[in-house]
Amino acid sequence: MRVFVAGGTGVLGRRLLPRLVARGHQVTATTTSAAKLGLLQQLGAEGVVMDGLDEVSVGRAVAQAQPDVIVHQMTAISPAHAGKPDIKHMDRWFATTNRLRTEGTDHLLAAAEVTGAPHVVAQSYANGNGIREGGWVKTEEDPTDPMLGTSAAPGMAAVRHLEEAVLKADGAALRYGGFYGPGATDDQVELIRKRQFPLVGRGTGYSSWVHVDDAASATVMAVEQKARGIFNIVDDEPAPASQWLPYLAACTGAKKPIRMPVWLAKLFAGEVAVTMMTEGRGFSNAKAKRELGWELRYPSWRQGFDEELS
Repeated sequence: MRVFVAGGTGVLGRRLLPRLVARGHQVTATTTSAAKLGLLQQLGAEGVVMDGLDEVSVGRAVAQAQPDVIVHQMTAISPAHAGKPDIKHMDRWFATTNRLRTEGTDHLLAAAEVTGAPHVVAQSYANGNGIREGGWVKTEEDPTDPMLGTSAAPGMAAVRHLEEAVLKADGAALRYGGFYGPGATDDQVELIRKRQFPLVGRGTGYSSWVHVDDAASATVMAVEQKARGIFNIVDDEPAPASQWLPYLAACTGAKKPIRMPVWLAKLFAGEVAVTMMTEGRGFSNAKAKRELGWELRYPSWRQGFDEELS
């Protein structure tokens, strides 16, 4: 197939493109910087400079590629785009990413309609943001948490917009867990080694992780199978922070994380960090395994952290 990957030089894009090419697909991938066109070529794709927030730029790029499927991987979370990670002010940190998940999604879907591209696969999110009621592990039938009244609310609204728009277009929204693997956890590891990533309260909030290579393999399956609907792309072991954070620290050779009371963490890290660490919900991957036939190289973050970060 002719596959158009919007956002080809990100952490996931760099693992996805070679897999698509190896499967025989003709891949066009975008970047916001002409300096990265060479990287896209090395990854096997035809590179094109595109501004995902410019409707004309998106329309022109898609029209030139004439794709059979559009894969939306556009974000602006890296320090190069968003600056230093700032979970206390997520509305600022994710401002451009939120626009890419709203305006950018709309531009891609409009271009898909104009060019007749029949299928869209888009990046969504599933890491600690399941609705905070009931059990600790959520399925695709459960809503995500709107995080109303916090700095994460605009980001959660942007994710909902993306999912609703993609589902209306009969596409697939892939809710990826927290990425780890090449280039994915460098900032977190640095904070952990400096003992600036504390365990808040009892660390009862759940997270879901996924290795970037497993996320890439699931994406290829969604593309090739023309998947429709929402899929949680996470590993087999959603876990509370009290388990994964000390294990991650040990794998990186860092000292055991300090414990911080909730009231103090709210002052230093903000409401969102405390909520995720104490009340966050994880996600089940049963649907993706059942309907896509997805098999994980790293079924558990325990194995993945140990092999990738030790």
